[in-house]
Amino acid sequence: MFSPSSPPTGLLEKVFQYIDLHQDEFVQLPDGQSLPIPPIILAELGDDPKKPTVCFYGHLDVQPARQEDGWVTDPHTLTEVDGKLYGRGTTDNKGPVLAWINAVSTFRALDEDLPVNVKFVIEGMEEAGSPALEELVQKEKAGFFSSVDYIVISDNLWISRRTPALTYGTRGNSYFMVEVKCRDQDFHSGTFGGILNEPMADLVALLGSLVDSSGRILIPGIYDHVAPVTEEEKRTYEAINLDLEEYRKSSQVKKFLFDTKEELLMHLWRYPSLSIHGIEGAFHEPGAKTVIPGRVIGKFSIRLVPHMNMSVVEKQVKQHLDYIFSKRNSSNQMTVSMTLGLHPWTANTRDNQYLAAKRAIKTVFGTEPDMIRDGSTIPIAKIFQDAIQKSMLMLPLGAVDDGEHSQNEKINRWNYIEGSKLFAAFFLEMAKLH
Repeated sequence: MFSPSSPPTGLLEKVFQYIDLHQDEFVQLPDGQSLPIPPIILAELGDDPKKPTVCFYGHLDVQPARQEDGWVTDPHTLTEVDGKLYGRGTTDNKGPVLAWINAVSTFRALDEDLPVNVKFVIEGMEEAGSPALEELVQKEKAGFFSSVDYIVISDNLWISRRTPALTYGTRGNSYFMVEVKCRDQDFHSGTFGGILNEPMADLVALLGSLVDSSGRILIPGIYDHVAPVTEEEKRTYEAINLDLEEYRKSSQVKKFLFDTKEELLMHLWRYPSLSIHGIEGAFHEPGAKTVIPGRVIGKFSIRLVPHMNMSVVEKQVKQHLDYIFSKRNSSNQMTVSMTLGLHPWTANTRDNQYLAAKRAIKTVFGTEPDMIRDGSTIPIAKIFQDAIQKSMLMLPLGAVDDGEHSQNEKINRWNYIEGSKLFAAFFLEMAKLH
């Protein structure tokens, strides 16, 4: 593990010692409780006009989890095993939320003045798409958010197990449904097999036309507006500390589509990708059933990157599927709809926030951070940036193998406790630079 380049002194030494001594209180292995879906919580601490005001966004809701799906522990009871804190939401996103609160509470416990004014936005519906959050941000733009100077999100992961990272971009997402319908009722394959255009066969052909075996999207024109790769960007990928073989093993896959670190990272972060997610209406239970579905819906999404235009992508997808379907001469009906559209986000890494975060990481971990993007979509980043027009920072705490949204989600105690120190050091660095 990394260690500080030089031992901290003064206030920072006191803060770090307090966090180390009280880390078991910060972990608090509970017996669990059931809560109703919470409203969006707005909170603030301090209003000194001489200090910068830093707003932290986090969420407390989680993805569904059942122990019978392959968890080694009860997913809804925080359990520590070999320095790993297992439980649904430990890394996404309760751990980082608590780490931020730990940092704030440590200054208070030591009767030390907080170096910054702090605001919180904590919601309970992020995993459901954050309904009403954008409306709230717009409503409070001239109120709660009017004094905010900087916004911090810690809702993603490092690219490695050991090297801390700063995230400066995420991909967007366009989610599509393609429905093929003959009738509302299913058919018996012994009675109707061979005498009609089967919706499932049409749908499989449509889905199979979207992407090839190398991962390249086959929709004409889809790459036309992708931002070109710059020399500075190439150097950023080269500098990232990623062991490709370790990454492959931790991901538990046999082989990636790309053989170099640079190619893999570019296709994960700065090029679009198309993923097929599922088929609604098809028989999927164990065993055999000789049914022909009368109506099926395929679900797929395209991760968007700068400078792709969402409305242009929607038009390209529909034109492509219309063309493929027309070639089949099917008597079925096909409809295509885009049900979700989220823009990509990029940050200015020369902002004071990124400089402060780099310094804080150097102080706590004794190393420079990987400068990374995130291949997923975090809608609130773009919402905050567009609505409030303030500097946005993504400061992840979790390791690449934390398994967010998966079985056995965890956050390492080390990441969690050192992450609490990182936030405290970040407060002090922001105060110096503001």
